Amino acid sequence: MTSKIKYIGDLRCEAEHLQSGTVMMTDAPTDNHGKGEKFSPTDLCATSLAECALTTIAILGKSQDLNIEGATCELQKIMLSEPRRIGEIICYFDFPGEFSDDEIAFIETTAQNCPVAKSLHPDLKQTMRFKFGK
Repeated sequence: MTSKIKYIGDLRCEAEHLQSGTVMMTDAPTDNHGKGEKFSPTDLCATSLAECALTTIAILGKSQDLNIEGATCELQKIMLSEPRRIGEIICYFDFPGEFSDDEIAFIETTAQNCPVAKSLHPDLKQTMRFKFGK
C-alpha cells in the first residue's frame, strides 16, 4: 500500500503516506463548493507533473554531473467543464545557471517524458516552457 485516505468532512480529505507517515490534506476549490484553503485533488495532480519532471531530471542528470539545484516551476492549471476536468497544465520552468545545448535538450526531453507526463490522459494538454540562465 502507498497511502491511506480518509474523508474528514467539509469537502476535505486527509492522506497519510504509509512509508513515511507524512500527512497532508486536500480541500475542494472555491469554484466547486470548497474553501480553497489547501491544495485540491486537481491541484495535486497538476503539481505532480512539475515535481516529477524536476525529480526525473535530477535523477537521470546525476550520471552527467548535471546540477539543477535551485530550479523552479510556476504552474497554471486550467479547468474545463462538462465533464469537469483539468484541460491544460502549463509549467513555467526556470533553470538558473549555465547549460550547454545538449544539457538543455536533455532537460526538456526528460521533463516532457517523465512518468507523470506519460501517465496523464492524452487529451490533457501539457505545455512546458523553459527558461535557462540568470
